[in-house]
Amino acid sequence: MSRLTDLIAQVKAKDPATGAELEREFQVLSSRRAFGLNFERHRPEAVELPQRKIRKGDKVRILPPRGSTKKGEQRLWLVKSLSGRGESKSATLDLIGGGEPETQSVAVVDLVVVAEFRDVIYPGLVSTGKVERGGDRPYHTVINGENFHVLKALTYSHRGKIDAIYIDPPYNSGAQDWKYNNNYVEKDDLYRHSKWLAMMERRLRVARELLNPLNSVLIVAIDDKEFARLALLLEQTFPDARQEMITTVINPRGKYRQGEFARCEEYIFFLAFGAAKVLGEPDGDFAAGSTVSWRTLRRSDLSSARGTKKGGTSQFYPIYIGGSGRIERIGEALDHAVDRKTAPQLPGCVAVFPIRDDGTEMNWGLTGPSLKSLLDNGYVRVGRATPDRPQQYEVSYLTSGRIADIESGRAKVVGRAEDGSVIAKYETSKIKMPVSTWARPSHNAEIYGTDLLKALIGDRTFPFPKSLHAVEDCLRLFIADKPEAIVLDFFSGSGTTAHAVMRLNRQDGGRRQCISVTNNEVAAEEQAALRKKKLRPGDIDWEKWGICEYITKPRIAAAITGKSPDGKEIEGDYKFTDEFQIAEGFDENAEFFTLTYETPVSVSHNKAFARIAPLLWMRAGSEGRRIDALPAKGWEVADTYGLLTDLDKAAPFCKAIASEDAVRIAYIVTDDDRRFQSVARRLPVTVEPVRLYESYLSNFQFTNGE
Repeated sequence: MSRLTDLIAQVKAKDPATGAELEREFQVLSSRRAFGLNFERHRPEAVELPQRKIRKGDKVRILPPRGSTKKGEQRLWLVKSLSGRGESKSATLDLIGGGEPETQSVAVVDLVVVAEFRDVIYPGLVSTGKVERGGDRPYHTVINGENFHVLKALTYSHRGKIDAIYIDPPYNSGAQDWKYNNNYVEKDDLYRHSKWLAMMERRLRVARELLNPLNSVLIVAIDDKEFARLALLLEQTFPDARQEMITTVINPRGKYRQGEFARCEEYIFFLAFGAAKVLGEPDGDFAAGSTVSWRTLRRSDLSSARGTKKGGTSQFYPIYIGGSGRIERIGEALDHAVDRKTAPQLPGCVAVFPIRDDGTEMNWGLTGPSLKSLLDNGYVRVGRATPDRPQQYEVSYLTSGRIADIESGRAKVVGRAEDGSVIAKYETSKIKMPVSTWARPSHNAEIYGTDLLKALIGDRTFPFPKSLHAVEDCLRLFIADKPEAIVLDFFSGSGTTAHAVMRLNRQDGGRRQCISVTNNEVAAEEQAALRKKKLRPGDIDWEKWGICEYITKPRIAAAITGKSPDGKEIEGDYKFTDEFQIAEGFDENAEFFTLTYETPVSVSHNKAFARIAPLLWMRAGSEGRRIDALPAKGWEVADTYGLLTDLDKAAPFCKAIASEDAVRIAYIVTDDDRRFQSVARRLPVTVEPVRLYESYLSNFQFTNGE
């Protein structure tokens, strides 16, 4: 180890950047755990930001010529200076790392900004549209951006506030379905699994900061390629969580694979934190309005046949049923050796014994006295007559559980049958704990994922969308009792999670909101065609085909309005828990944003307020009016928060805050901590004082750390 340390020191003397990176990797290697999940953490990921303007001090890559199908060079350059204007604007670049210094001048239009994940970022948001049908309800938000950076942004607005995270990450199938450092990870990549784990670990570590530690859930859907590794990663990243895995059938026909089993299932991990627990779900056999079920009185297992040890000696007796179909008397039990034909006869009645069709003598499920007690209360029923069979009448009874349902009021007696037995129906659905293997028709991803998405947005294709009802069921098990829950999906794809949250709100009048995070990546098969048209990422005609613009935003808008992107009413109905026409839409609000990257100087000097404003609004609950510009009078109060920029106007600001019951946060712009504290003391105790921009800047310096 000492020899390696000496060598690293020598490299640092000649090339500080490379030496520092070698030292970081050495520290990671030396701290690797001996047991558990071991994998290469790799160098930090980097993401290209094609829509970001080039600034002095940026890290950039040089793009390939327009029309080229080749990738640009992957080396990173530092922008030392900028010169010129418009199309002739150029940048002087210095090579980052790599030993020998290298400098060149490149046209700015041929550069793209690159953000490495170890860099400190200062995020902002720009609104790109909204859909409003929900009145004063909170807004669902869709954020277009690199999800790792968006997660960092949310540490300012939602640290410890998220009630549920549902994610469906890329499955690492070896197809062109996910990138690492701007490259698709191929099936023959020796580091495919460790790259996937490194990608997931970084995001899960930030997600941990967002979850409410007292009561929240993390839900992760995955296929068979990575589920075993993911299980270990989740255990290591969230040691305080209670982890369970569900198997769910999403394709009953199975996916054909030559020489292999046809895969029909996926896996879902549930990690519960704090007081979170599975709430249960309505039992289909005991749903509201359904009739209370009866159990056949004759025992069914041969180990309980007459004469067996388990069968006992007190449960083989005659039940005398009269011509009216009523039970007139319950006879005495017969010993094993007594022929049933010798039992006393009751005039006008048939002596019914528990006999199988093949003549095997069984036992009744209750002793005579116990059956008599139930009979007196109407809890025994005579079924159809079967005169040609050894047992000439069917006899049923209510179990102790069904009787408890009646006596507790969960089920109500609505009448009596001719034989005196009760007719009871459930007033409310009975709740049961779901099993760990789901084979539910509603979870069919083809019908309620792919086909539903096509109904919403037409022929815009998206690979393997989740069943709407599968996501809905997962969330319901943990947030059915949280009508104002905040749900996050940072691999939101087509927007199924937000759609599911809307469904839950409609079912119980909830005000839950969903934060959906996706990028605007163009599908691999479409990129080649666009490059032939001499288009590149960042061009308007390129970006309009990205996931966020082409799929996610239109899908959420269609769900809310009930109209497809071309303005037509959507045909078809929602099924299962809540059945109604898709064209009815939802009484919900949604706003769409794109992530921006700010400089600390522009933030602290009020130059970036318009782009910081959405984060302030989201931190206050994403509802009501937003303060999008600095107030001319020095302060302003919106529905859920206030902003003070001139501390000399603190008195009217505090008075206005106190008069509004819905205000939760007061943002106070000052560099003077004593003046901040003076204003904070004058606010109601229910209002959180937040110092701008110190809280914003320090948050992102603090959360950074690869």
